[in-house]
Order: sequence, then structure tokens, then C-alpha cells
Amino acid sequence: MPGDPIQRLLAEPPSLPVRDGLGDIVAGLRAAGTAVVQAPPGTGKTTLVPPAVAALVDGTVVVTQPRRIAVRAAARRLAQLLGEPVGETVGYSVRGERRAGARTRIEFVTTGVLLRRLQGDADLPGVSAVVLDEVHERQLDSDLTLALLVEVRATLRPDLIVVAMSATVEAERTASLLGGAPVVDVPGSLHPVAEVWCPLPSGVRRADDRGLTPQFLDHVAACVRRALAEQPGDVLAFLPGVAEVGGVAARLSGVDADVRPLHGRLAHRDQDLALTPGDRRRVVVSTAVAESSLTVPGVRAVVDAGLSRAPRTDHRRGLAGLVTVGVSRAAAEQRAGRAGREGPGAVYRCWSEAEHAHLPAHPEPEIATADLTSFALEIATWGSPDPSGLALMDQPPAAAMAAARTTLSGLGAVDDNGSVTERGREIARIGADPRLARALLDGAEAVGVRRAAEVVALLSEDVRAPGADLVAALRAVRRGGPDSAAWAAATQRFEATLRGSGAGTGLSDDVAVGLVVALAHPGRIARLRPGGTAYLMTSGTGAVVPAGSGLAGLPWLAVADADRRPGARDATVRSAAPLSEDLALEAASAWWQEADQVEWSDGRVVARRTVSLGAIELSSTTIPDPAPALVATAVREGLRQEGLAALPWSEAATALRERLAFLHRALGEPWPDVSDNALLAGVETWLGPELARVRGTRDLRRVDVLVALRRLLPWPEAGRLDELAPERVQVPSGSHVRIDYAGDQPVLAVRLQEVFGWAAAPRLADGRVPLLLHLLSPARRPAAVTADLASFWTNGYPQVRAELRGRYPKHAWPDDPTTAPPTRGVRRS
Repeated sequence: MPGDPIQRLLAEPPSLPVRDGLGDIVAGLRAAGTAVVQAPPGTGKTTLVPPAVAALVDGTVVVTQPRRIAVRAAARRLAQLLGEPVGETVGYSVRGERRAGARTRIEFVTTGVLLRRLQGDADLPGVSAVVLDEVHERQLDSDLTLALLVEVRATLRPDLIVVAMSATVEAERTASLLGGAPVVDVPGSLHPVAEVWCPLPSGVRRADDRGLTPQFLDHVAACVRRALAEQPGDVLAFLPGVAEVGGVAARLSGVDADVRPLHGRLAHRDQDLALTPGDRRRVVVSTAVAESSLTVPGVRAVVDAGLSRAPRTDHRRGLAGLVTVGVSRAAAEQRAGRAGREGPGAVYRCWSEAEHAHLPAHPEPEIATADLTSFALEIATWGSPDPSGLALMDQPPAAAMAAARTTLSGLGAVDDNGSVTERGREIARIGADPRLARALLDGAEAVGVRRAAEVVALLSEDVRAPGADLVAALRAVRRGGPDSAAWAAATQRFEATLRGSGAGTGLSDDVAVGLVVALAHPGRIARLRPGGTAYLMTSGTGAVVPAGSGLAGLPWLAVADADRRPGARDATVRSAAPLSEDLALEAASAWWQEADQVEWSDGRVVARRTVSLGAIELSSTTIPDPAPALVATAVREGLRQEGLAALPWSEAATALRERLAFLHRALGEPWPDVSDNALLAGVETWLGPELARVRGTRDLRRVDVLVALRRLLPWPEAGRLDELAPERVQVPSGSHVRIDYAGDQPVLAVRLQEVFGWAAAPRLADGRVPLLLHLLSPARRPAAVTADLASFWTNGYPQVRAELRGRYPKHAWPDDPTTAPPTRGVRRS
């Protein structure tokens, strides 16, 4: 209608490629109520799809973007096309800021804002449609929001229109989650983009232990200068983080262009400046915020450093954060596409064509690599603590979910079943990482509402701490430093979420900051190691502060952020604050433990009672009479170190062990396994009461091993031990000869003359195993070995007789040994 700005826009839309696909999108929504739009960057889907959806419904259309900067830019762009200010037909909401009113029909929001609304009221009153943009980025909030919307449509709002928009593949998977939504593929009309490969010069490393090298940033800056010289228009350079953006921007001083940094921490005015063409050429040095969603007009050349920030978590050490990783091929293509929106362009890639072929095809989804504590609290608050019941693109790793639930349980946010508690709902209401929310709630009582909000804002906004000193960072933002605007807004927001007030105590800023940090991250409380410069965290991770930091040497620290590079012994502290032992015990009371430790050390049992805060030992005293079970464990470890040879193995004990080993091999259960590993694993069973008396190797020498081994005899089968595996066997001469069970087959070594008359050797283990006869000469030297005596008398004996009767003429060498009488010594006259 003439007065409807959305209808006017759709009647004469701008010439964007997505315009030709709007009819198919509308038809799909009318038929199914859902649609998946696949369109490359620059096709105008963020600009024209929301108005097309709004024309179908009476209520509000909510459009999600992954970043705040993209929310504001998209709202401003669409409002300009409608000829209105932001806040009228088109508005936006981000954390801590909302520009929308009663007339707003299209509202751009961050995914986190929509999550909060869903948790507050899953019906989404007043909302008729949700458009999820940039779902290909696979951010954790986006994946979860899509899953929750699928459930809302299935149970509460079948009328809710849902559109998922993606710039790359996986459209079919998304459509399947939405119940078979129609897929509308909008081809792009990008201009050709030439590839220029700019590998590192020989000898230059991209990164070292401290991060990206200055030489690599020099290389990126040189590529920007080359692009300026070789290409028309503006240049867009991609760097992984804020520090690298600043480093390259500084290196471009003096170029004949306006150098504009672009990242999420900038003030709105500076962000707008980077996104607005000026009178001169521009070089926009950006993080990944310009990779998608944002339109940066005038760009004809892209310089790609080939790196991005991605969440990674070391669950064992409790260290989580963003790390620098190589981009995927999909992300590299998306970045390159920025150069071909307005005309032919070029991408300067700071790596070789050979390296490009080995890049991963797509980025890993955040759910596979990120810390899942917030995710676990979100689904518990939703009422689905088990993620397998949600329509997620990928299920989270089991280990990461277990670590998240452990963290939430420690905060009191979930119960033993993983269901959210009232405390958990209060933490979720804050709208921050659960650990920071806990620090805000508990810290307000200890340090006051205002100061707790200031410190939590410092942590949530990831304000850079010079020399890793968070107290110095707090004082800097209070004075109005570069991060002060975002910090002040976050402080105000957190302060407003606190119900009631906390008076706080008379703590100085130094330890007040440390206490709030410790409440957020009790596993990162650190104490200086005795006589050293490194610290030990309660989690067990070692840590060092940066060289020259004012924190060096302080006895206790509360660490907010630390990272540990592969191969490094200790993590490097990125931000921390001083702490006292008393406050450490207060903040990490759940980590306090008193335990008896009995260990084998230097050949003896050492028993101590320790008081510790996690891995940090606070005190230790000797225990005169430790628990027998702990002693047994220590002795077992001692035997592992010293070996079973540390025990006094008598001849009888060794013989019994060998007989038992033979029966275990021949008959199996219930005859016990008496190998080294088995005896060490069951040391408490067979050494029994002897263990409690052991204090060192001298005591081990007093253990009666024969008595101990007899405990392993199975009853009632033990009564047949001498029958199944006799210690000795009587031979025809009347001698009782010992059987050797040391080898794989039992051996009877006996002089040949003593077995005259034997037709066959005895068999052991219920006749299963024949004795192996070692037949000896009169001098007790081996004359023959056989397990088949009858065959030996026929085939082997004649040769043995011929060889030995001349050497031993006084001994019997009958022609027929099977009928001759056996003798023990020389033949009698």
C-alpha cells in the first residue's frame, strides 16, 4: 500500500541478486512456514529477505546476526532504504542497547538477545517470524537458537515462520532440522576476483611462542601496500584479532589512504567511520567481523592474513579461550568475495597455493571446540539437560559436556540430575558466562554492587590488561581509556541486574578485584611456588606471569585468563589480580580439602596429613598410624617401583608360585594368575595383614611370602594341589625326585637307570600335561630329553647305551630297559 514503506521497497527493490529469488522464498513460506535461503555474500539476502517476510505477517520479524556490529549495520542499511531513521519500521536490540518501538516491524538482534527472549517466554509474543542469518558460521548460540525454534514450532507456535539463511553449504541439513523446509538457492553475481599468492619470505615465521611474529605483520602490511599500488578502490585486510589489527594499522602509517581499524571493541562512531566511504581511498583493517553480514562499500582488493580466532578449551587444565587458527577454504573464499561485489577485484593471500590446498574445507562448529558451560546452563534452563533430545546440527562432545556439568554443579546451578536449580536460574538471568554471573552475585556482597559490576564488566568485555595486571586495567578504564565506553555500558547493565544491594567491605581495589576474579575462576587461583618465579594453580596447572609484570613475585594471584601453548611446561598469565590466602580460601571453599596421603618414597612408606586448596598444598603433618588401606596402596606402588624381587622369595615360596602358575596355564580358573602384573594388582589380597606393618624395604624383607601366597589357593580345589601338580614324583628306583615347574612344561630331571621299568612318564593336571623327562647320565649330565618314554626305549635308548656304557661300565645298561630292575647307583655283583 502507498503508505507502507516495506511495500514501497518491495515494489521497487534495489538491484541485488536475491531480488529474483524473493518470489520462491515467499512461496515456500506460504506452503511450509519455513525456508532455507542459500546465497553467497553480497547477494542482499540480509537486506531484502526480512522485508519480504514482513509483508507476509502482521507481527514483528526478528532477524538474528552473530555480532553486535552487524546488527547495527544491517538495521541502519535497511532503515536508509526505507527512508526512515533507525527505531521506526526497522530497529535493533543488542546487549545493553535497544532502538525499537511500537511501530517497529523488523528488529535486528544478536543471537544471544533472542536466546534470552526465548528463555523468558518461549511463545515469543508479538513475534510472527524469525530470520536466522549467517547460520553457516556454526556459532554455538546460533546452533542452539535454531534447535529451540524447532521445538517451539513443534509444541507452542506452529504458526511461527522460521527462515534460515546461509552463505555456504549445509543447506540441506538445516532444511532437514526444520522438518523438510524448502531450499531456495540464490546464485550470486560477484565479479571475477583474481588470486594473488603472497607466501612468506624465506626465513620468516608466521608465529612463535609469543604469538604472531612482528615479521609476519610486516609481511601483511607489505601486501596491503602492494594491493594499494596494483589495484583500484579500497583495500580490506583481514587479521585474526584486535592486537594484530592495531599492529598492521600502525605499520601502514604514511600510506596515501585513510587507515580505518574495524572490530567489535570500537566505539559506534569509529565502526561507522570504517564502513562509510570518504573522500580518499581507504584501507579497512578488520577482524572476522567483516567476513560476512557487513557490507564494506568501495572494496576492490582484499588482503587475507589467513588466520582467525576460534574457541578452544583444555578441559583437563580448565583453560578456555580464543586461539589463533588457520582459516578454512570456505572462509577464505568468503573473504575473497568481498573484493568482487562492485567490480572485478583481487585477493592477496598471505600464504602459498600449495598451503591453500591443505586448508580444511570448512570451519569446525563451535559446539565441537568451545567451552560448553553456558550452553549446558541454557539447555538445563530450557528443561532439556540432555542435548540428544534437541534438533542440533551436531551433538556436543561427551567430555566437554561432562566438564560443563561439573562446573555448573560446583556453582550450584544444576542438581545431580543436571536439572537447573533456583540458583541456576538466577545465574542464567544475568546473561553472562555462568562463572562471571556467580562472581557478580557473590562478589556484590563482598566488595559492593558497583565494584563487583565493574570487575565482571572488565572480564566480560575482555579488556586488555597491561602487564597482565587487571587492577591497572580497571584504573585505566575508570580514567576513560580506549575500552572505557564498552566497559561502562557493561558495568551499568550488570549493576542493573542485581537485586537488592551489597554494602561490601573495606577491601582495597587490589584484593577486591582479585576476590571477584577468584569467585569467577576458583580453579585458577595461583600461589607462588617455593623458591621460584612460577605459580601453581588450584587446578594443578603451572603458570608464569609475563616478563616485567608488576605481579611477579606476589604470593597469591587470581588468574582471569591464561593460555598454554603446545609443548610449553607452564601456561602464560594474560590477566590476573593480587589475592590473599584468606580470600583465596573464601572464594574457593569447595576446593579446600584435608586428606591423608600415604606414599612410597625413597624406599619407604611416608604418611602425611595434608591440607590443600586444590593442587596447592597449604600444610602437611606426619601421620603415625595411617589407615591400612592407604598403606597397602603405597606398598603396591613401592613394589611397582622396586619390583617383586624386593620380597624375600624363599625356595619354597618360589616353588609354590611356579606350581600355581603351571595349574593356571593348564587348567585356568579357579587356579590364580600369579604373574607379576596380577600379583601387583591384587597385592592387598595375598599380602594381607603383612602390608600394614611395612614401612620400608627392610620390612618387606620380613614378609613371609610362602604364607602370603597360600592365601591365593582356591578352596576346595586346593586339596588337590599335590595330586594335580605334585612337588615330587616317585620314580621306579624308589627315589622322590623334585619336579621343576619353572618352564612352560614341568620337567623331571632323573638318572636314566632310576626309571628302568617305566613304560611311560606320569601326566599332570588330570592327565592333560605329560612330564618332560630329562634323562641324566651317571654323572648327572643330560643324556636325552623326552616326553614319550615308550618311544625313547625303542628308538633313542640303543644309541645312548652304545655311547655311555663304555664310559660308565659299572652301571647297568641292559638290553631291555623296560624289564630291567631300576638302580640308584652302580650295578651290584
